[in-house]
Amino acid sequence: MSSSPYPSFFNAWTRTSGYFLDSMLAANRAAAAAFGVPMSSETDAEPVERRIEPDSDLEEWDVEHDVRTPGELTVGDTLRFTKTISEDDVQRFASASGDTNPIHLDDEYAAETRFGGRIAHGILVSGLISAALARLPGNVIYLAQDVEFLKPVRIGDRITADVQVAEDFDDGRYRLVTRILDADEEVVIDGEAVVLID
Repeated sequence: MSSSPYPSFFNAWTRTSGYFLDSMLAANRAAAAAFGVPMSSETDAEPVERRIEPDSDLEEWDVEHDVRTPGELTVGDTLRFTKTISEDDVQRFASASGDTNPIHLDDEYAAETRFGGRIAHGILVSGLISAALARLPGNVIYLAQDVEFLKPVRIGDRITADVQVAEDFDDGRYRLVTRILDADEEVVIDGEAVVLID
């Protein structure tokens, strides 16, 4: 019986991702410092106002799901996660990621762009897909995510991650249709993901 290649693959992937993230954060901090943008460090970061416990939801989040068989996924199962993108979300994401693009942070600058005002970071918005996946049964491991950004999301917009199981690969992996919808149910981000569920 052959052993699974997944553990060694995931260990290598985790190490490589960690090195990549560390180098990207260092590069972003250096660029921000060069342009005089203040960046908080771990030692001077503001304290977290509230701690989110695993498997818990805040009252401002809405979660809907249609998992036909508890504990396993079936093609056609759906999950939706809804929240409002706040000013605090944008500020914290900029600080955590190092993405200090003024289109997200500077009202005057953003007013002169094609969007006519500030917009939320695309990766912050697409992160709601990950929030939805965290509510799937089992240990969910992201393997791939493709996204296409179709419309901007503004601060104060209430948006929904809509996830549907499209294909079961019969080895714990699933292909998912992933979309972010605005309050009018129009697609602002479209894509697909592949996850592994232990």
